[in-house]
Amino acid sequence: MTNLVRWEPFRELISLREAMDRLFEESFVRPWGGWLTSPGEGTLAVDIYETDEALVVKAPIPGVKPEDLDISVTGDTLTIRGETKSEAEVKEDQYIRRECRYGSFCRSLSLPVPIVADKAVAEFENGVLTLTLPKAEEVKPKTIKVKTKGE
Repeated sequence: MTNLVRWEPFRELISLREAMDRLFEESFVRPWGGWLTSPGEGTLAVDIYETDEALVVKAPIPGVKPEDLDISVTGDTLTIRGETKSEAEVKEDQYIRRECRYGSFCRSLSLPVPIVADKAVAEFENGVLTLTLPKAEEVKPKTIKVKTKGE
């Protein structure tokens, strides 16, 4: 007995569309190394959260020495610069796969609230940079006690 299989011409088009979506996502949404960044230059991923007293910025920067980092605040812009260096003892033609990124990086971020840059603290532990940027007095939350007229 012969089994008949219904031909669905759009089945191949769906897989082609998925392939095109993947291509565009990898090329434009997550451009980790194409034409949007010049060779050797990359960006830096950061997490920023806010407490009552400060803004805290965390950035994983493995393989960088603390003395190779340059952190500055100008107005409401925080800039973190640095460079990761490759191992000199491995020759280029000896690599089988090379995915680690080496070279300079720079990330500038607009800060949502004014800070006191003179009191900022930078700590570097286990490859993670943690910046604690104290908020300026005018943006810290203040509580106002409500009194009754008879007090």
